[in-house]
Amino acid sequence: MPTNIDANPTATLARFASELRFEQIPAPVVRRAEDLLQDWIGSALAGKGARPVEAIERFALQMGPADGASEVLISRRRTSPLFAAMVNAAASHFAEQDDVHNGSVFHPGAVVFPPALAIAQSLGSSGRDLITAAVAGYEVGIRVGEFLGRSHYKVFHTTGTAGTVAAAAAAGRLLRLSPGVMQHALGSAGTQAAGLWEFLRDAADSKQLHTAKAAADGLLAAYLAQDGFTGAKRILEGAQGMAAGMSTDADPAWLTDRLGTRWALTETSFKWHAACRHTHPAADALLKIVVDHDLAAADIASVTAHVHQAAIDVLGPVTDPTTVHQAKFSMGTVLGMIGVFRNAGLAEFQQHFRDPRVIALRERVRMVKDDGVDAAYPQRWIGKVTVTTTAGRALTARVEEPRGDPGNTLSRGEIEDKAVRLAEWSGAATAAEMRGIAQRVFSLAESTTVGILLRADSQAREAAE
Repeated sequence: MPTNIDANPTATLARFASELRFEQIPAPVVRRAEDLLQDWIGSALAGKGARPVEAIERFALQMGPADGASEVLISRRRTSPLFAAMVNAAASHFAEQDDVHNGSVFHPGAVVFPPALAIAQSLGSSGRDLITAAVAGYEVGIRVGEFLGRSHYKVFHTTGTAGTVAAAAAAGRLLRLSPGVMQHALGSAGTQAAGLWEFLRDAADSKQLHTAKAAADGLLAAYLAQDGFTGAKRILEGAQGMAAGMSTDADPAWLTDRLGTRWALTETSFKWHAACRHTHPAADALLKIVVDHDLAAADIASVTAHVHQAAIDVLGPVTDPTTVHQAKFSMGTVLGMIGVFRNAGLAEFQQHFRDPRVIALRERVRMVKDDGVDAAYPQRWIGKVTVTTTAGRALTARVEEPRGDPGNTLSRGEIEDKAVRLAEWSGAATAAEMRGIAQRVFSLAESTTVGILLRADSQAREAAE
């Protein structure tokens, strides 16, 4: 737990984001940033065809320019940086496969890479510029999420709130804002920060709007600051700032915790299951029991998931999911998928979330708060499950780090394969196209310009012929 409180943490964060240079970033952090970018591209392409994402794309097409320098990944069209960032951010948060930072309970990639890529393409920035901006966005956004605390996350979707500030930091770094101007950008971003969990109760589409607006509003804040527009100088810790209105346990020390030596980006996890991250620890623990004891769903009389309180807060309202996306926030449904299919991937949710076998097992799942699990959260997301079999056996499993966490991470090859699966699942890109993107992403530090990632559909057809 950090203890040193900076006199003006908003200004310190702004200076860090403004003055960060590629040469200051350790090589392992650069490699991790490339991995996270490849993972994000796969998630963004998986959003193609999703009804709420396509609605935001139609809005952008109606409102924005029909051509531009920035790429909308799901449609392969070009538009302004603002609308490209908006659509790409919405798309990347739909399949529930985008990255997550445990301690801040924040999905950085979905809000940092969309504005960073859009601006880099617009400006003709180098790969190093894009990486530096992404690192700035991750470091700022993660610390803002940690600062706002557990009370914030109980009501607010941190990816929509802290994400707006993260997007502004990444955008401001690409625009080369001075520390003072960056501080204004963070101020304008923070005053726009929003996103409430109430949408889950109604299976509403708001989650995609949260990331779309966070990315677009952070970009807006940076461009306005570049033009002299001023923002609150203490938007995070001020008497009427974000913490004052959105948290009861905010700790300003988190904002500058080992800034420049602790690289929070490397703490970010990759998501394996296509569901809310709060389900992953229990899913991994149940999978261990099912595999180790070769259980079928019919062999399971009951499942108790021993969880942290936030899992109950987020997942508890979803008792009878009516959509695929809402099903991903149902602990019973996710564990039902594991019990029936031993997998909780995109195909399973798309085809089977109303499968009678899944529903039957869902009804035999309950969540209980575990004090030990809760005490470790959010720094550690422990999976702990008890299964009672129809034969009367009591089986338990505990997973210290879910698959994808830094201590149980995915290899570069697994990240690339995951991105290929996501793009092929939605039909947004071919395996060959994704392998080509991976080659570019994994050598991004040597690229003089970022450029366009995917050819327009007409160009792709011509190349195939």
